[in-house]
Amino acid sequence: MKTFLNALLFCLIMAPATLLAQTNVSGTVTDKANAMPLPGVNVLVKGTSRGASTDFDGKFTVEVNQGEIIVVSYVGYKTQEITFNGQANLDVALEEDAAQLDEVVLIGYGSTTKQDATGAVEKVGDEEFNRGAIVAPQQLIAGKAAGVRITTGGGAAGEGGEIRIRGGASLNSTNDPLIVIDGLPIDQRGGAQGTRNALSAINPADIEDFVVLKDASATAIYGSRASNGVILITTKKGKANQPFKVEYGLQASTRTVTNTVDVLNASQYRQVVTDNGGDVSVLGNASTDWQDQIYTTGVGAIHNLTVSKGYEDFNFRVNLNHSSQEGPLNDLFERTGANVALVHRFLNNDLKLTLTSTLSQSENDYANEGALGAAIAFDPTQPVFDENGNYTQYGTGANLAPANPLFLLDNNNFNSRQTSKRVISNFNIDYKFWFLKDLRFNLNAGIDYAENSGYLFSAANPNNAGAVPTNEVSSGLNRNTSLDFYLNYKKDIESINTLVDLTAGHAFQEFYIFSEFSRQTGILTAPPADINRNALESYFVRASFDIADKYLISASFRRDGSSRFSEDNRWGSFPGVSVGWKLMNESFMENSFFSNLKLRAGWGVTGQQEIGPNYGYLGIYTPSRNNAANIQFGTLPNGDPIFFETLRPEGFDENLKWEETTQYNVALDFGFFNNRLTGTVDAYYRETKDLLSRVPVPAGANLTDLLITNVGEVTSRGLEFSLNGVIAQKENFGWDTNFNITFQEQEITKLNLSGDSDYFLPSPNGGISGGVGNNIQIYRPGYDPSTFFVFRQVYDDNGDPIAGAYVDVNGDNQITEADRQAYKKATPDAFIGFTNNFRYKNLDLNFTFRGSFGNYVYNNSASDRGNVNAVVNQPGYQANAHSSFLDTNFTNQELFSDYYIQRADFVRLDNISLGYTIPFSKMTLRTSLTATNVFVITEYDGLDPEISNGIQNNFYPRTRDIVLGLNFTF
Repeated sequence: MKTFLNALLFCLIMAPATLLAQTNVSGTVTDKANAMPLPGVNVLVKGTSRGASTDFDGKFTVEVNQGEIIVVSYVGYKTQEITFNGQANLDVALEEDAAQLDEVVLIGYGSTTKQDATGAVEKVGDEEFNRGAIVAPQQLIAGKAAGVRITTGGGAAGEGGEIRIRGGASLNSTNDPLIVIDGLPIDQRGGAQGTRNALSAINPADIEDFVVLKDASATAIYGSRASNGVILITTKKGKANQPFKVEYGLQASTRTVTNTVDVLNASQYRQVVTDNGGDVSVLGNASTDWQDQIYTTGVGAIHNLTVSKGYEDFNFRVNLNHSSQEGPLNDLFERTGANVALVHRFLNNDLKLTLTSTLSQSENDYANEGALGAAIAFDPTQPVFDENGNYTQYGTGANLAPANPLFLLDNNNFNSRQTSKRVISNFNIDYKFWFLKDLRFNLNAGIDYAENSGYLFSAANPNNAGAVPTNEVSSGLNRNTSLDFYLNYKKDIESINTLVDLTAGHAFQEFYIFSEFSRQTGILTAPPADINRNALESYFVRASFDIADKYLISASFRRDGSSRFSEDNRWGSFPGVSVGWKLMNESFMENSFFSNLKLRAGWGVTGQQEIGPNYGYLGIYTPSRNNAANIQFGTLPNGDPIFFETLRPEGFDENLKWEETTQYNVALDFGFFNNRLTGTVDAYYRETKDLLSRVPVPAGANLTDLLITNVGEVTSRGLEFSLNGVIAQKENFGWDTNFNITFQEQEITKLNLSGDSDYFLPSPNGGISGGVGNNIQIYRPGYDPSTFFVFRQVYDDNGDPIAGAYVDVNGDNQITEADRQAYKKATPDAFIGFTNNFRYKNLDLNFTFRGSFGNYVYNNSASDRGNVNAVVNQPGYQANAHSSFLDTNFTNQELFSDYYIQRADFVRLDNISLGYTIPFSKMTLRTSLTATNVFVITEYDGLDPEISNGIQNNFYPRTRDIVLGLNFTF
């Protein structure tokens, strides 16, 4: 809170500063693509004869008056017009005209131009990012790219987000994309155990752009980890020939819960207890909204201090940052970090050395999220504190009763903290051979190292006389080391009018995780330390040809060897091929109304190896759950025993092999009105076979109940459409917009299981309350993997559900498991993003809408507690009910009724930001006001329609954030 107040005071002091004038301006003009200085650029004051040309270093000085327009022009580059508002320095990065050179985008182990890309590649740059107090980098691009869906896990402090590219390709294995930061592939299991956000160490303000590789022809170069797409993150590194610059950014924010679970209020609760034979003598005299009691206004502040300087051969950028974010349950996320980028060029720019390092310490103080469920269930007629000033409790003997929600959140009764110290560092050598300038050698060496430690204390359940407190202590480290190198030959062979681009290389990466913890719940249990280690060795090649600037051909091949598979199945081959036709460059298109038209298609094969522990073909060992089988190795000072947990084998499949995905892609890129209106239509078909999963072991096997094996096949298809428009581009007014929509569907086509042809999903988010377990969703051939499995509810003439009455599907005059049906699904049929950016003089406004359609949510909050028995028939206590009971009058839980499967279409104003830029004599100040999660339009009557697994149960509500920002540039 103190940090927030200091930040807010600083905002209020600095915002009213006044505007000063400047009559001379100096600056540097560089090439935007490579940051090299441009000599001979014309710099002219519009409407006058005053001007200058840049020198060999790209520098210029001109005399200019306040409000005049400076025109910067150079042959082959887009002309820029800049209004002078007192800037002391004016640095201009000119962009080459699209007709000569399109935007450069990264691809695996290299780069290409947007117009020469043949795969489904999409770039989202810094100027397009979502604004606000963002601590999770993935939130920067939510709603910005077709085929990319990002869903936050809730409103907890530091919460990250689930990333899905084209819906994901797997079942029980990971559906997360491979993320590559400055050339270093990150462990897909996350970089630090115990954190909610695998990218928590990355400061969003340090990111230059995201490049999303969506189809297999683009991702096959990453082979065994690319089935779910690849995201390439490039961090900011400063620019050559730039003056010394200091930037300071401050964002002060507040966070509030916008919706709560609808439960009975005190008067409704008293009536239900009275009407249904409850014990009215235990009712209190209060009227307590427990959800209102547990949620507070979270505050936060983000500080970024950046210095940068660019010389002719050397440039650097250093950022120091601190982020503090509170959640409404008084949980806290803090990150303190330093980011360093050094670039040095030698030998007349033939040799470039780049070092990037991110050092951070992240602290997570977690709240006891058991308070979410307790606030729904606790008696609303009871006060927070009893007559003795203690937390009101149900009392010993009510063993299963919820504890007072405020008791659960009290730091004296629950304390959980995780600390991660992490270094992500990458060193790159890029060298053009002196004897053959078309040949480059590139070497990338990186390390991602994290040390993790944490503890948890949870007080004994005050309603259980025999309960004991829990103490846990954990520690460990994650180490990810990578070394790859490749040769690249790029030459325009005039004799055959073909640009040839050839790449060949080798990569090696090793992942090491060490973790240990001890738990004391009456006795101290110390499982053996867990060591998790695996390695990946790869060889890759790619050949690309641009024939006559019309016909594009690209082919890649990767050979991966993984230690996770036996020698017989260790190596996998992953090819990819794509073609493109630049129709705009054909003679018959000379007088066309198109300004760009390209047809492209691709095919590729990618893999998947993320399925729990390493060396699965050797068998898996887990701690025994039978205390009698554990080994005592000592005693505590009070005489209590200390146990080591013994290990027991689980099932394994000696023939376990790669999960393999084949994908086809066809697309059309187009542009109109000199590319002021551009877009893409992209269609794909994807088939995954040899799905990796844990499945039930056949009856009678002398193992545990799970087996890791290859289980079947799944297919998915989709259509993506994106449209970008520059609606207005005037001196004092600009308006650009982006709209994208994605249509998708997925179905299981085959399951290789003994007995039944389907089985149930693993428990999401730790299971479902009310006895549903993991059986509310089902895997079944012909259906989406997130399909619900329920009884069809019967309704009376008034449209009200009849308790216990379900459709007798098979007509046998009884309701059994055979009458349950696969019904609806959690994944959407379509989702959209819609962004608008406005500029008027020094004022800017931007906003982003996101929407989802065709998705359903199982309201487990209602199915668990929307009945009389949730109130009056509890063992030794009375609890509250979900307000849906007032509509259903259910006596018992109807957990598997399709009544609780609700359509969850929504449109959300995700982000809106208003900013104003004030130029001073020695600095520039930009002020901004941003709001996130402003409102949501939906018919879903539960807590939130956007839940990734489709099950609402003790969901931490999303927050509405209000952010005041100041950015100073000196």
